[in-house]
Order: sequence, then structure tokens, then C-alpha cells
Amino acid sequence: MLTYRGISVSTPDSLENAESHLESFKPLNSWIDTLTKSLALQSHASHPFHSDPYVLRNVTIQSCDFWGNRIGFMKLTAQISNSAGETLPSGCLLRGPSVAMLVMLIPDDVPPDSDERYVVLTVQPRTPAGSLTFVELPAGMVDGSGNFKGVAAKEIEEELGITIREDELTCLSELAEASREERNTDAMYEKENLPAAMFPSAGGCDEHMTIYSAERRIPRDQLSEWEGRLTGERGSGEKITLKVVPMKDLWKEGARDAKALAALALWQGLRQENKL
Repeated sequence: MLTYRGISVSTPDSLENAESHLESFKPLNSWIDTLTKSLALQSHASHPFHSDPYVLRNVTIQSCDFWGNRIGFMKLTAQISNSAGETLPSGCLLRGPSVAMLVMLIPDDVPPDSDERYVVLTVQPRTPAGSLTFVELPAGMVDGSGNFKGVAAKEIEEELGITIREDELTCLSELAEASREERNTDAMYEKENLPAAMFPSAGGCDEHMTIYSAERRIPRDQLSEWEGRLTGERGSGEKITLKVVPMKDLWKEGARDAKALAALALWQGLRQENKL
């Protein structure tokens, strides 16, 4: 047991130099920062937990998966309870932020006012889903640099085989957040320190995805060349096949993929509000 940032933390015996690893694992520190601010908001009289606020009592780190010499994934539980002994569900897998990309191809013979466009999806093995042919938007984890746009552009190049500059990317997540803030509401949840991102599994994982979009005009006869193209970093175990679908069919072609559904909803909503 050690005290880290004022919190009692239990670590596995196998985790040597534990405090050093905790300091360098950014997802843990971001999680502590966000949770600490959210707990502090209970002091406001309008907060639903104001009368008997919850407190973070301790954290138990159950296991860590390493990528080389650094932590890649961390599984932990936290004891969060109020004076009545009521607890909050607190099992969590920490893995940090990621990005997803809605890449749209527009045939060059399509007039500017047409909605005809096509979305590039990836088909690849996803062992956690028990699938060898999972259909989804291209995505990737953000490294310690925090350069979300740079990671998005890099993943597009690696997974789709095309080069898109960072300034050609539109951050749908940030545009949606800005649109929400225009309402100027005073809801307590809006004061929490949550990022402008989509949480695909907030009940068990800290992962949050910032969603970008990009458009590329291409000759119509090149559309067929994209279908079935093999891409990905084979040396890193990526075995990706591309799938091109009409934008109007994305909701059903990507129905199993939270990223695809979220990106489509953001894109359509922003278009309806003339934000794109």
C-alpha cells in the first residue's frame, strides 16, 4: 500500500517501482484529475449528492499490461462511498484516449449540392469481440504526446493508405461540444472536466474517442479500387481489408461499431445546424 496524490493505493506485488509507473501512466492521472473535480462539485447545493457526498476512499490496482517498459492497460477498482455506506460501481479498465475517423469519398462528377458520398470502413480481426472480420471506422490510440489530430492523420495513412493533412481534418467532437455550450445551461454535469469525446463503454472503461471527419474527391472509377484493398501495419499484427459503403447505408453497415454510429450522428446533427 502506498499513498499516491493523497490517495491510498494498493498495487500488485509484481509491479516493481510502482510509484514511478503510476506517475508515468497518463490515463491514471487523467482519471484521478477528472474524478477529483467531479467529486468536488458535490459541494454545490444543486448537486444530487450534496446532502451525503461520496468520497474516494482508496484504489486497488489489480493488474497491468505492459507495452515494453511502460503500462499500456491498467485494471483497478476504487472504493467510493458516502457516510451511509452506499457505494458506486467502480471497476475500471484504464487505457486512455483514442481517435476515430469518418473518411468520406466523393465522386468528382457529383455536384456540390449532392449528398452522394461514400465512407471507408475497415474490416479486421477484433479478438475482444470474438470476430475476425469486424467492420468499423478506422481508429487508433493516442500516444503520450496528446497530438490527437496527428494521430488521426497517421492512422488514416496507415489503415486507409491515403495521406490527409492535419488541417484537412474536422473535429466533429469539438464542434458538437461548442454547439452544446451555446445553450449556456448551468447543468451540474456540464461543469465536470470531461473531454469533448465519445465514451463507448463508460460503465467499465475510461477510453474516450475524439471523432474527426475528412472528405476527398476522387474519380468515380476509383471507388471500386478501394473495395477489398489490403492495408494496415502487418508488422504490428494489423490485417485490414477496406470496405466502401454509401453514406446513406452507414447506419446499418456499421451498426455494431459505436464509433461509426457516433460519427454519423455527429455529422448529421452538425449538418442540420449548419455547423459543417
